[in-house]
Amino acid sequence: MQWSKADYIVSTNPEDQDIDVIHGFLSQSYWARNIPRETVARSLQGALCFALLHKGRQIGFARVISDSATIAYLGDIFVLPEYQGRGLAGWLLECVTSHPQLQGLRRWILATADAHGLYEKFGFTALKRPEIFMERHDPEVYSADR
Repeated sequence: MQWSKADYIVSTNPEDQDIDVIHGFLSQSYWARNIPRETVARSLQGALCFALLHKGRQIGFARVISDSATIAYLGDIFVLPEYQGRGLAGWLLECVTSHPQLQGLRRWILATADAHGLYEKFGFTALKRPEIFMERHDPEVYSADR
């Protein structure tokens, strides 16, 4: 699928994904610092990915892991710093949440440390019953010290 707005395109075509841009950003992010390039490449294969492009250059990204029926995990969303402040993250989320394969889901989940206001505009809220959720989290999984 593809959406257009001025000089920008959001595409789910795997050929539009620039692994160097995606890895470059994620490997410096607070949530995936030092992630290996091979891990990023593998993560793209098992997900529905959205490339945000400006004149053919990838400038943003979002990844959805879903069974396409009941649940979706939204992750690895970013817009490169030089393109931030233009409403592109919101538009990218509009494209993601409108994708036909992702309609009628019982639950969407995500984790964020700093973008609550953006996600709230798309209906995301804090967990109403956090006591029913559990996680197995290894924040040092990409550490060189392992």
